[in-house]
Amino acid sequence: MAKLRGADIIVDTLVREKVPYVFGVMGHGVYGLMDVLAERQSEIKAVGTHHEQVAGHMADAYFRIAHRPVATYTSCGPGSANIPIALANAMMDDSAFLAITGNVATNQFSRGTFQEVHHHYQADFPSTIRSYVKRSFQAVRPEMLPLMMRQAFTTMLTGRPGPVNVDVPYDVFSEQTEAEVPDPALWREGIDPRSGASPEAVRRILDELMGAKRPVILVGNGATLSEASAEVRALAEALNIPVAYTPMGVGVMDADHALTLGAVGRDGGYPGNEATSTADVLLALGAEFDDRAASSWIPRYTFTIPPTKLIQVDIDEAAIGRNYPVHIGLSVDVRTFLRQLLALHDGSGRGAHGDWVREVTAWKAEWNEYNEKRCRPDARPIDPEHIIRTLRKVLPRDGILAVDVGSHHTWVTSRWESHLPQTVIQAWGFGAMAFGAAGALGAKLAAPDKPVVALCGDGGFGMVPHVLATAVEYQIPVTWVIWNNGGLGAVRPDGSSRYTSRWMRHPTGEPLPPDYAAIANAYGAVGIRIEAPGQLGGALEQAIKSGQPTVLDVQVDPQRTRVGVSGWSMPPNPPTKPEYPRASFRS
Repeated sequence: MAKLRGADIIVDTLVREKVPYVFGVMGHGVYGLMDVLAERQSEIKAVGTHHEQVAGHMADAYFRIAHRPVATYTSCGPGSANIPIALANAMMDDSAFLAITGNVATNQFSRGTFQEVHHHYQADFPSTIRSYVKRSFQAVRPEMLPLMMRQAFTTMLTGRPGPVNVDVPYDVFSEQTEAEVPDPALWREGIDPRSGASPEAVRRILDELMGAKRPVILVGNGATLSEASAEVRALAEALNIPVAYTPMGVGVMDADHALTLGAVGRDGGYPGNEATSTADVLLALGAEFDDRAASSWIPRYTFTIPPTKLIQVDIDEAAIGRNYPVHIGLSVDVRTFLRQLLALHDGSGRGAHGDWVREVTAWKAEWNEYNEKRCRPDARPIDPEHIIRTLRKVLPRDGILAVDVGSHHTWVTSRWESHLPQTVIQAWGFGAMAFGAAGALGAKLAAPDKPVVALCGDGGFGMVPHVLATAVEYQIPVTWVIWNNGGLGAVRPDGSSRYTSRWMRHPTGEPLPPDYAAIANAYGAVGIRIEAPGQLGGALEQAIKSGQPTVLDVQVDPQRTRVGVSGWSMPPNPPTKPEYPRASFRS
């Protein structure tokens, strides 16, 4: 058995697990790890970022596109303390990466060593992130690492995916031990995570769907992670059932398909919300019924459960029946379940649901006509609807849109037409600003042959402008479209200065927007200011073709807001009410 350093064990495991990248910021706490990464740079590439949060968002985004994990490295103290936002963001959206955190040397535990978290427990970084990871390991001896690394990958990738932390003291990276690095083929690749349902349950669900008068299929992130797009389409077509999606299920069903209804929830469109709120049977496939996707659970806004019969399928048993009572609940893999269901269906014409499909198709036409009339393609400042339409026209069907958090996100949820899964990534459950701006880099590394556009608010991009430095240094050709409305438009759309939501000189109120194009040029990227609507399409096409990191600073009308067809509640404030005159509210 060979003598290996702790860092050898870590890196060898990463290589065996076919991890192509590690993202992070160098610090003294990970010297030993960086030495080994340098020795093996032909097998695994280290990408240095300018902030640890960016490294975490890059790793998170990489998984969302590739459905394979990468790793991050951060030094002790503030280095690792900068990554919890990214860990939480990944955890809340079922995304996985391995966070390798450095710590102080073991013989200096509990001595108040430089950057040690020591007041309540020795070198206690793992406690700070316990809620944000599936599991945290701390290796105080190098011989502990083979087991920990093996278990870390199994934990990340079985059941509901999520990030895992391995915390390594400074000396453990360099200390040697006789060890054998586990072979994933022996220890993990034989694990089948795709559990199925009982034949009785599948038959019962098929009967419910075929006997329903107003059925709807609702797809969420579980369907995306299960890579069940083909099966969802096949079921929808076999039973002639319309398909809506939560924002995290975008792209599972092609927006061009006649049975696709669009997004539901607070930021969703009219057809999806109207159909799911009036359905008699709802088949939810890996869908989270969180407050935004479910319009704060207000009856009739998005769902009316009961009397709607909920059939909930999710890999995580804790999700089933969390916010709504279930008629039938199955803790199984979405794709496996759908294949079971399709195999049982005999092709009979029962459950054709023709009248129901014609009704929801009319809602789609009505919604499209309404938005067509609202669009102002020549307006200055630029109309948000025009930006969404231009992006959709220019970005290829397989192009990737990395969406940051802000008012622009609500427009994307409501109006973006996605044709393929894993082409829209967004921070949903935790809502971390800067995810889109930073995650776009990881998305591009995961899909180097596809164009990647980050749609960012000026607030989110302003938190991490140094992503441009990383893009230039490593030649990562991402295009950032900055939705520049002069402040935090999603927080306080009316621009009230008392909430400091607008960029201005205080107390004069003089607008003070940064020049993001100039910032891009300063980093060595390309920066272009877009003031007229006609400039956007050509500039975007050129940016994508150029192969250079590019920022388009787009001047957006801050007063133009998305029309809500549902609502949201932030107690004790009363819930917002639908603005669009939905059919179920007209009587």
